[in-house]
Amino acid sequence: MIVTNAFDELKWRGLVYDHTESVPDLLRDEKITFYNGFDPSANSLHVGHLVPMMGLARLQRFGHTPIAVAGGGTGMIGDPSGRSEERNLLSPTELEANLAGIRQQLATILDFEVKSNPAIIVNNADWLANVSMMAFLRDVGKHFTVNYMLAKDSVKARIDREGTGISFTEFSYMLLQAYDFLVLHDRYGCVLQAGGSDQWGNVLSGVELIRRVRGSKAHALAYPLITRADGSKFGKTAAGAVWLDPRRTSPYRFYQFWLNTDDANVVNYLKFFTWLDHRAILELEQALLNRPEQRDAQRTLAREVTQMVHGPTALAKAEQASEVLFGGDISGLDADDIADIFADVPSSDLARPAFADGSVPLVDLLVNSNLASSKGAARRDIQGGGIYLNNVRVAEADRQVTLADSVAGQFLVLRKGRKKYHLVRLS
Repeated sequence: MIVTNAFDELKWRGLVYDHTESVPDLLRDEKITFYNGFDPSANSLHVGHLVPMMGLARLQRFGHTPIAVAGGGTGMIGDPSGRSEERNLLSPTELEANLAGIRQQLATILDFEVKSNPAIIVNNADWLANVSMMAFLRDVGKHFTVNYMLAKDSVKARIDREGTGISFTEFSYMLLQAYDFLVLHDRYGCVLQAGGSDQWGNVLSGVELIRRVRGSKAHALAYPLITRADGSKFGKTAAGAVWLDPRRTSPYRFYQFWLNTDDANVVNYLKFFTWLDHRAILELEQALLNRPEQRDAQRTLAREVTQMVHGPTALAKAEQASEVLFGGDISGLDADDIADIFADVPSSDLARPAFADGSVPLVDLLVNSNLASSKGAARRDIQGGGIYLNNVRVAEADRQVTLADSVAGQFLVLRKGRKKYHLVRLS
């Protein structure tokens, strides 16, 4: 399958939820400027944001000019879309810190150096913070009836929810987003806004405002909201959101998130979140059908997305870390890596004074960690080849463990058999 235009690219990947009438012809026949907004409610974007981020980049690769709007202005208000309760308002200092993190992450996906259609990042606070209330009500508010606004799903859902309602602050959000589109239309010739399906009402408001105020035709495109096979929200784990910032979600955890994708979702995720072409994804789909136990599709997905977001060095380390629980090499991993990998295995503390004489018998560590019922049993396990220290098989029953054996002076990794681990923390 050969794809020659941006709309068909999005279509075969399953990334078109809805669009205004002329969008297919627009993306096939013209080179346009378009935008997507990003809410700075946290100092990092999460994996759910990869759909619009890559949407900007996909269209850019077909010659269109992307604008990423960091919502420093609208972020002070809060978008009610997809939410059941009012947002906590952020301070200017919090917003600026969040915006800095988001700009950096957008720069890993978009191309700002290409000469023909370089990506643009703007902050809508640059115009929203300077418009007066009277001017906004006169120039924007008069073009929308309350009836029109109440009919939008993002507002209607909140009004219908008993005991919550919606503040005037969040009620006005769609007008601010519409004004963003108008400003970008005037300044950059932007004619298309993209966003998630939960943003559809807000996006159409911008199309309507441009029609009324400028007499021009603007366009809208919505991506589907990504969910798991069971309908649960994509990008959430028991530990919370999966962030793009490696300080919030380590590359190892990030890699594991994709590696653990269900068979039912993995082909769609390859379409949504990678640059792999139709043929490559079709081959992985066949491998999934013929050899599901090998998990080739999941491994490819994890590699592709981790390298795109965190780079090849972080990917290599994440892959090494992923093999550790299966007996892989620990050398080269630091203390943070070890803590991350073994966060869910049994652990115990060992005070450094225990090494006052220079070493501790391994059999004592095995008994104290409940990997052996007695010192005799520990010796038999060692002699039988079933005990590992830092994933290296121990051959001597009288093996002594020193601080030099520890990982970064902080951890000892004990293993019995193939998968029974215990982490000793040196304190």
